[in-house]
Amino acid sequence: MKTIAIIPARSGSKRLPGKNKKLLGRVPLIVHSIKYAKQHGSIIDKIIVSTDDTDIKAIALSEGVEVIDRPAEIAGDEATTLSALQHVLANTKEDVENIFLLQPTNPLRPENLLENAFKEFSKGKYESLMTVSRSYQKFGRIRNNQFVPFNYKMGQRSQDLEPLYFENGLLYIIKASLIRQDKLLGENNFPFIVDHLFSKVDIDEKEDFEYAEFLLNRTEN
Repeated sequence: MKTIAIIPARSGSKRLPGKNKKLLGRVPLIVHSIKYAKQHGSIIDKIIVSTDDTDIKAIALSEGVEVIDRPAEIAGDEATTLSALQHVLANTKEDVENIFLLQPTNPLRPENLLENAFKEFSKGKYESLMTVSRSYQKFGRIRNNQFVPFNYKMGQRSQDLEPLYFENGLLYIIKASLIRQDKLLGENNFPFIVDHLFSKVDIDEKEDFEYAEFLLNRTEN
């Protein structure tokens, strides 16, 4: 039974066209996730890129990883990550037990994150694991043109807020059996807490990309 990494990278992006092949630190965005997976060869048996883009396919092949061509019907704006993972499982020859989902839009990850997350995942016999980070923001709702605090009282200090967490997308670990049941995350899902600047990098727009460039330059210098 194998543990594989799947990197889904479709061609369409309305807010930042071509983002998955856009150069970040002199290499295409998707390559950051490929290289990260390669650094963990003791855990990951195979890396597979799922794409409908010929340029991304060429980039992935040049990095020495497998590519599974994604059909148009599961590569549009309404396509789900689950459908991409199911397509990979249906088209790989590997007998897969565990899947690492590495999104190319999260190119910066703490060095030991994957290893530590997999240890927790294996130890607890979970169906899935997702990375989360704490938010210290004050949220509220607008009701009848009035702002109504959601997670705090007016005047309350940020450090005294009830802990709330957001899904940061840095990585997911999923049992292949769960994907075959049409589920991305299981009921027995472990929230792995990450306290790191990289947890705030999720590239959807130009400003997100510029922030990733800033952090990358800072860590390299």
